[in-house]
Amino acid sequence: MLKFSALLAIGAGVALSLTGCQKAQDTAQPATITPEVIAQVKALGFGTSDMQAVDGGYLVEGDILLTPELLASKTNYKMLRVGTDEQYRTTNIVTHAAGPTTARRNITVSVSTTLPSAYVTAVNEMISRYNAQNLNITFSLATGAGGDITFTQAPKNAQYLASSGFPTSTGNPYNQVLVNSRQIGTANPTTYIATIFAHEVGHCIGFRHTDYMDRSFSCGGTATNEGASTVGAIFITGTNPNPDPNSWMLACVASGVDRPFNTNDITALKYLYYNN
Repeated sequence: MLKFSALLAIGAGVALSLTGCQKAQDTAQPATITPEVIAQVKALGFGTSDMQAVDGGYLVEGDILLTPELLASKTNYKMLRVGTDEQYRTTNIVTHAAGPTTARRNITVSVSTTLPSAYVTAVNEMISRYNAQNLNITFSLATGAGGDITFTQAPKNAQYLASSGFPTSTGNPYNQVLVNSRQIGTANPTTYIATIFAHEVGHCIGFRHTDYMDRSFSCGGTATNEGASTVGAIFITGTNPNPDPNSWMLACVASGVDRPFNTNDITALKYLYYNN
């Protein structure tokens, strides 16, 4: 199985893990993991068993960046449910018009010239998947740089496939997806790569891993709880109460696999970005 972030440069069929978004320069120095930081991460509801100090903060759950600012924040979280494998969201989501309406918020997506041209094809497929759901947010490809979400090259020393983060407290999507094209390559842009990109954008608009309670469901190996505690693991009403083997937000995906939105994914998307 592949996780969306690579801990080692290993081939298809071996576990890589999804990584969280991080703003970084190749020359930047990673932060230090101290007992205080570990306590902050646990208090926010994330597991620390595989936490890494990376450029811009701390990587948890394989593909999520927690910045020092986020660790220091204190938010009132509600509706927390600790359960099995279901769709979950963070407290912060992207602000949008409520209910069935034509007043949709458009999110522009740009692709840096540091990435292969095939990734524009993958981003366009990702955009089509989201827009086909008739949500109260839409996506469009930006001309040039400066989109609301920018896909750009990960640092040379990156040990993950792609990384992204969660929406801001002001209702904006996380603004960057770092992509390790050296690990991903350019094969299958409209299936496998589009699936990776849709997953990372899922984090940018507020989705956690579907199997955050037990990552062994999609990743194999020892059962790992990513953490619930008091933050950002809000059960999405109407989604599957049982393990869901095809969700686009599962923590790991097999190399070359395509995961378009399934029925439960669509329910989760529409609950956050249509009904509310």
